[in-house]
Amino acid sequence: MVELTINGQRHTYDGDADVPLLWVIRDELGLTGTKFGCGGGFCGACTVHLNGVAVRSCQVQVSSVGDRKVVTIEGLHPEGNHPVQRAWRETSAPQCGYCHAGQIMQAAALLAQNPKPSDQEIFDSMSGNICRCGCYQRIAEAVRLASTGV
Repeated sequence: MVELTINGQRHTYDGDADVPLLWVIRDELGLTGTKFGCGGGFCGACTVHLNGVAVRSCQVQVSSVGDRKVVTIEGLHPEGNHPVQRAWRETSAPQCGYCHAGQIMQAAALLAQNPKPSDQEIFDSMSGNICRCGCYQRIAEAVRLASTGV
């Protein structure tokens, strides 16, 4: 049995301890904002925070989480008003929107670590998150806007 803290709430999972965290988040807890993309940690659609660090939940075994705190897109802000979420809306960053929960989680982790990133730092941090619609300019604009506190 594995105990997890996700979005500030304790949960118990009694299934396969080697299952990826992504599947516990989505299938067991019903938090479907975290998306399955590639299953290999390459696209970033499944990005969550683990003690504030952006990680690919498809690559984290639930047994390895331990006492670390998991935050999903649903837990970033109770009303969806984290500065990054507000900036995403203000700039109309998403097109199809599939990747954007992961993009937002990556950007929020960046800004928590580096509140005023340069354009190169934004590019470097966000480069592991793929947007099939090609909204990279709007994503960078949203991250820059969020860095101002919107």
